[in-house]
Amino acid sequence: MSTTEILFWFLSALALVSATMVLISKNPVHSILWLIIVFFAISGHYILLNAQFLAIVNLIVYAGAIMVLFLFVVMLMNLNSDSEPQKNNRFKIAGAISGGCLMLIMIDVIRDAGEVQNAKALVKEGNIGLIKNLGMVLFKDYVIPFEISSVLFLAAMVGAVVIGKRN
Repeated sequence: MSTTEILFWFLSALALVSATMVLISKNPVHSILWLIIVFFAISGHYILLNAQFLAIVNLIVYAGAIMVLFLFVVMLMNLNSDSEPQKNNRFKIAGAISGGCLMLIMIDVIRDAGEVQNAKALVKEGNIGLIKNLGMVLFKDYVIPFEISSVLFLAAMVGAVVIGKRN
């Protein structure tokens, strides 16, 4: 086995164990911390796929900003078992059906994994996920949608400031 395969299997096992711990943990803060480990493992997979930009964005946006927001919300809500409502049996059945559907999808994905191996031959260059190539495509082929989205973000920012300063 090569080093890349060892890293892949280690990161996959880490992601699966951590995702399971997110679901099993009784303490919501511990669940959030396990979810951060899942995001780190996924970023490791992105690096193995030579997609450094996605790895960094995943760490900054998800593991950084969103998880800190989740952590603050959970801490501010002061969740305890006394105030938690009792779960209805319908929700448990719906959860079991959803989990079964997810399992069927995962089995189908594993069966189709051979097609992904064949698609590797189509990629001629090994630098497909680099930031330089992403920037070239973004600013050559998709410059108009990029500029439109930047104007929309600017309008949303101005609207947030106006709403916040209303008093």
